[in-house]
Amino acid sequence: MKESVTTYLEGQIVNDEVEFTLVELCRASGASEQEVTLWVAEGAFDPRGANPDEWRFGGASLRRVRTARRLAHDLEINPPGIALVLDLLDQIDALRANPRRSRTG
Repeated sequence: MKESVTTYLEGQIVNDEVEFTLVELCRASGASEQEVTLWVAEGAFDPRGANPDEWRFGGASLRRVRTARRLAHDLEINPPGIALVLDLLDQIDALRANPRRSRTG
């Protein structure tokens, strides 16, 4: 008899208008506050607010922090490298969103 394997996927749909505090973002992404603070210092994220207690991150930051965490843990990329990779990924996404412009530009 053939054994079947069931795979469960878990996900969250987060609207761009949703805001996270630093603590909420860390809980949702699995990143530490220290990691996120380093990434902010390197320019990978631009939260609203003057200091970490006041920071607010938009909903799109959750995906970026999860990506940054994978880059840091899986590939051992340092914070400046993470900022660079995230910027490059944003540029790739922009080119894919408008392929006609990338061919003529």
